[in-house]
Amino acid sequence: MARKLSDDEISSYNNAGVAFLPQVIDPEWIDRLNALVDEQLSNPGQWVNDANPGQTRDRMFTERYMWQHNPTIRDYVFNSGCAELAAQAMDSTTVRFYFDHLLVKEPETATPTPWHQDVPYWPFKGHKICSIWLALTETTVEESAMEFVRGSHAARTYYRPEVFAAREDHPNQAWTGAEGGEPVPDIEAHRDQFDIVGFDVKPGDAVIFSAWVLHGAQGNKSTDKRRAALSTRWLGDDAVWWPHPGSDPTVSQDDVNLRPGDYPADDQVFPQVWPRT
Repeated sequence: MARKLSDDEISSYNNAGVAFLPQVIDPEWIDRLNALVDEQLSNPGQWVNDANPGQTRDRMFTERYMWQHNPTIRDYVFNSGCAELAAQAMDSTTVRFYFDHLLVKEPETATPTPWHQDVPYWPFKGHKICSIWLALTETTVEESAMEFVRGSHAARTYYRPEVFAAREDHPNQAWTGAEGGEPVPDIEAHRDQFDIVGFDVKPGDAVIFSAWVLHGAQGNKSTDKRRAALSTRWLGDDAVWWPHPGSDPTVSQDDVNLRPGDYPADDQVFPQVWPRT
């Protein structure tokens, strides 16, 4: 099981919307997950987004929803202790799993991860929703480690989802363009006007962050280092099912035994991981 979060880590999550968790995962997971990265880059699955297939440079690659068919990801979800970390940070009596998200930027990938907020992309409402981004490689902010606008979760401002990289063939093109929500401010052009915090990471370090906090990442400026991470998404006590225009259609109303407004107690789709059932 996971270690206990310190009072400072919990305070950082509550006040900043993000907490840095050094060496929070057993090292055995890093080798297993890096092997999985190589496997998926060579043989991607159904929910892949690959901007430059087959290349070892200038390639931004993501894959999602592997947990139901990939034994390594499933083992990590249920046995790494991440759910207990999420429970502590969110002060939640239960934690359910939403989805896994593998994120890779090969060397010399200039494409940034644009500043955004997760909530508008996901079919849920609630404040106890978070992600745990696990570093699988040593990565600096200049090499695409994550950055956050500290405290931006507190206002509960709902930002309009945008298409990443403005690609017309991007897999989430159909999700976005929904009405409602404010446009994300141009944080990159006015960095001095925002309280931005970033974390250089080593394999096994993680950041846990609220689905409401604004975050992004630069391109990978390294000429020889891959940036790889695995993000897992977690649902706490106040999360409710809320499919809406602009949200991820991968899991839709047709896939769940829920009505809008229900707590996501569908164990086939959103299994309870903590406490263990």
